[in-house]
Amino acid sequence: MARLKSKYLEEVAPAMMQKFQYKSVMQIPKLEKVVINMGLGDTKDNAKGLDSAVLELGTITGQKPVVTKAKKSVAAFKVRQGMSVGAKVTLRGERMYEFVDKLFNIALPRVRDFRGVSVKAFDGRGNYSLGIKEQLIFPEIEYDKVDKIRGMDVIFVTTAKTDEEARELLRLLGMPYAG
Repeated sequence: MARLKSKYLEEVAPAMMQKFQYKSVMQIPKLEKVVINMGLGDTKDNAKGLDSAVLELGTITGQKPVVTKAKKSVAAFKVRQGMSVGAKVTLRGERMYEFVDKLFNIALPRVRDFRGVSVKAFDGRGNYSLGIKEQLIFPEIEYDKVDKIRGMDVIFVTTAKTDEEARELLRLLGMPYAG
């Protein structure tokens, strides 16, 4: 079992149950999935850049990314319908807990001038969005083999009904909030 999952079961769930006075253990919020999205609009002209980005995202997450296609043509961005414009991975279960553990304890502290993540990035329904500016913070990425620095969005989808519950869940799991 993943280290973070056992922490959730042994420490986080009982603490959440006590704080929010749930009547059933099924009401305790949990991490449902983590979606990592990498926009690759600049690689629409070269397929090699797309391949390297997909390879890097797969190395970081341990799962093969899905290449996302443009739904509509946008003339201003020189994008046609069906062009490859991004890559995304949806993590669930053990892989999700492994990735979140690695993100909180290894990757985020490696960010330059890191003071914590914002507490304002919740969507009102208990989900949290985090933007990462460069993929180099992950230990699997070798600096010499990177052709271009790319950012990514990490979305934490929880079963929490409110932002307050989700904030507490992520805090107890180890999310390094600012302030």
